[in-house]
Amino acid sequence: MASGFFAVLDDIAALMDDIAVTSKIATRKTAGILGDDLAVNAEKATGFLSNRELPVLWSITKGSFINKLIILPIVFLLNYYLPEAIKYVLILGGFYLAFEGVEKIIHYFFHKKEHPPEKPAAEAVEEQGADQEKIKIRQAITTDFILSVEIVIIALSSVLDKPLLNQILTVSIVAILATVGVYGLVALIVRMDDAGLNLIKRSKNVGFLSKLGKLLVDLLPLIIKALAVIGTIALLMVSGGIFVHNIDYFHHFLPSIPAVITEMLIGFAAGLLAFAVFAIGIKIVGLFKGKPADAV
Repeated sequence: MASGFFAVLDDIAALMDDIAVTSKIATRKTAGILGDDLAVNAEKATGFLSNRELPVLWSITKGSFINKLIILPIVFLLNYYLPEAIKYVLILGGFYLAFEGVEKIIHYFFHKKEHPPEKPAAEAVEEQGADQEKIKIRQAITTDFILSVEIVIIALSSVLDKPLLNQILTVSIVAILATVGVYGLVALIVRMDDAGLNLIKRSKNVGFLSKLGKLLVDLLPLIIKALAVIGTIALLMVSGGIFVHNIDYFHHFLPSIPAVITEMLIGFAAGLLAFAVFAIGIKIVGLFKGKPADAV
């Protein structure tokens, strides 16, 4: 009886050891997409009033957990019954991410004058109210869904040769770590200024801590601006990477150019195509309604 109990404990220990190894490998394979995920989500979680940053981030984090609860069983079922479908799901997601990236670029260059450039983003959000906040949260959760699909599938691809239980545990651990890690770092980024002000107050505006606090306060606007650019580039790179890794033609496209540039170019081209289709669709809907379509 005792020997049987200890045998079960040995099996559990061996399983957990195996899961730890496979989780480390899967996390390493998803590191690139996690970096892009961080850039995209940090950019989407900024631009709110200071007292709304953490509540908004918590709403997005909860949405991310729900996304993964939806994605995990669907991906496992598709992988078991219809593995080819995963490729098409990824490609559709790639078009969505590319569209988001290109839309940001077009909006920056062609619709910049429609909004006063000197007005802070936080004030704009205050005027637009709770409805606009909900829209931004929904957009962030939708983007997170696409990125989560990519993370889950990459993690699963690293353990396909393992038993089903190992696959489920490994991918679930990676999914949880991705959400906690990414949004934990985002929370630290968006609260940098508060941490800086805290240090200034504690040090009574003198000494090293005061200088560090001022540095944190001064750095936050620069980081937010940088994240807007990095997040857009990340959207194009992730989408381009999806096309490169799932469509054979693009896998060997422009071999003399570095893969990063190739993926960004493909993502940009896919985004232009998606944006054009979207703009034409808006115009057609406007014609059917008997009134001019709003500018995209």
